[in-house]
Amino acid sequence: MRITKAILPAGGRGTRLYPVTKSQPKEMLPLGTKPTIQGVAEEVVTAGATDILIITGEAKRAVEDHFDPANGLSHSDTPNDGRGPLFDHSVVEFYYTRQGAPRGLGDAIRCGERFVGDDHFIVALGDCIITSPEPAAPLHRMLAAHAEFGAEASILVQIVSHEATSRYGIVAPGPDVNADAFEMSDIVEKPGPQAAPSRFGVCARYVFSPKIFDYLRDLEPGHGSEIQLTDAIRAMIADGHRVLGVPLRAGELRLDVGNFDSYSRAFFRTMLTDETYGEDLRAYTANLLAHLDDPSNPDPDLPTQS
Repeated sequence: MRITKAILPAGGRGTRLYPVTKSQPKEMLPLGTKPTIQGVAEEVVTAGATDILIITGEAKRAVEDHFDPANGLSHSDTPNDGRGPLFDHSVVEFYYTRQGAPRGLGDAIRCGERFVGDDHFIVALGDCIITSPEPAAPLHRMLAAHAEFGAEASILVQIVSHEATSRYGIVAPGPDVNADAFEMSDIVEKPGPQAAPSRFGVCARYVFSPKIFDYLRDLEPGHGSEIQLTDAIRAMIADGHRVLGVPLRAGELRLDVGNFDSYSRAFFRTMLTDETYGEDLRAYTANLLAHLDDPSNPDPDLPTQS
């Protein structure tokens, strides 16, 4: 089974990053040298997606402009000047639809029902990248397990702290199906340490069959008065459908722009490990930290005395 469709939800308001997001979508905040959502799109294309639907919302026009193959280019630009289209549009096509209001991730995904049709598809949140030594390796493992074991849903998971179980959908793991995946016996939205069935938190990547829309279509608001994707997945499990969890491996990380703390960490990490700028920035950071720890050390932002 070849899965070529992907949905990138990007309709949230980014209120935890205000005022940075007052007029700029959080998905357009840079991680390293590119906007976050561009990195997400590159990931799903590497995993085989050829048709990508981006779910936008109020004040999100910048996302569409960014993926427009002609936007920002002039007649003097040449294909080799580094300013050409971001993607080969003979290979991948982008589509857009608007979520009328930010009513939750489940509502965003059900906006893509007509786009998906009868196909299985990827969901990759537009405000989060997954780093890996091999490009898109977690998605490749998810797609392989999803096809091999006939799953209706496959979900990337990560180990989170006990305190963080109040911020994630948390999975109850069942038996392993292979070295890369296990069957899920339950999933709970943001249960907190006392009620969490494990420390496996949902990690912003999913593979679904169109069966998910049977559960999303008439779903009532749940936690936070939003249409919760977790509730639909939980109902699928209760009805006996196979849902897999695929854990991150060592060396794989989720980096997201959900709030100032997580965004700061993600931006520092991507810049400090950048192939072009990382080495100089690491030296600069070491000198800056030495100065902040002891002001008698030179300030790296001031010229030297010599």
